[in-house]
Amino acid sequence: MSDPLLLHAFSGLVVGFLVGLTGVGGGSLMTPILVLLFGIHATTAVGTDLLYAAATKTVGTVVHSAERSVDWLIVRRLALGSVPATALTLLALQYVGRGSASVTHTITFVLGIALVLTAFSVFFRGWILRTATQRIGIPTAEKAAVLTVVCGVVLGVLVSLSSVGAGALGVTVLLLLYPHVPLVRIVGSDIAHAVPLTLIAGLGHWAMGDVNWGLFGGLLLGSIPGIIIGSLLASHVPERGLQPILAGVLLFVGGRLVF
Repeated sequence: MSDPLLLHAFSGLVVGFLVGLTGVGGGSLMTPILVLLFGIHATTAVGTDLLYAAATKTVGTVVHSAERSVDWLIVRRLALGSVPATALTLLALQYVGRGSASVTHTITFVLGIALVLTAFSVFFRGWILRTATQRIGIPTAEKAAVLTVVCGVVLGVLVSLSSVGAGALGVTVLLLLYPHVPLVRIVGSDIAHAVPLTLIAGLGHWAMGDVNWGLFGGLLLGSIPGIIIGSLLASHVPERGLQPILAGVLLFVGGRLVF
């Protein structure tokens, strides 16, 4: 499989399947694959991955919505924080100059840190949830609403800089805030929220010239069928078996980028 188009499509298929199944793997896996495996410049990898994620997760949202596994109230709360945060982050990137060595280094470093945090949130999700519930308790409806908006702000900044965080970090926080909501519904809501977040961030990066359209098309060829299959299987396949593998990959790649 030496044809670049086939390699890109295969990468999209694998990552799309994982996103549909667990809500994790979009920016967490695709951006490092583009940077480390295909040698794509960090800013171009982030911009291309964001638009790829927007298109892929739109399909995933349609499937999850048909399966009634999207909580649109949670989606609206997240977007209330993430959309303005994304716009402000893009303006800041434009102001400091996206092509400078310092910006590239910052994006690569933030990407690595985000991957490490994502790995821990995937691997230790059960412990995090138990510990937080024991020490803090279940948040009230009012507090959960406010904290969901705050979560959206954090994800807006993180995803705009590195394309990472909307999946595992978002799902982990939502499980803390909404412990009675089924996991498949949390995953569906997280995927639905990622659509406007990654679309706005991706369009911003496109306006700055940070999108490789040939690469985008190749990734999309594989990701569309991948996320459809993963989304349909989401309520039937135990996530527990995938967690250690996914966390290990993210930790390894994050460490490579940071160190």
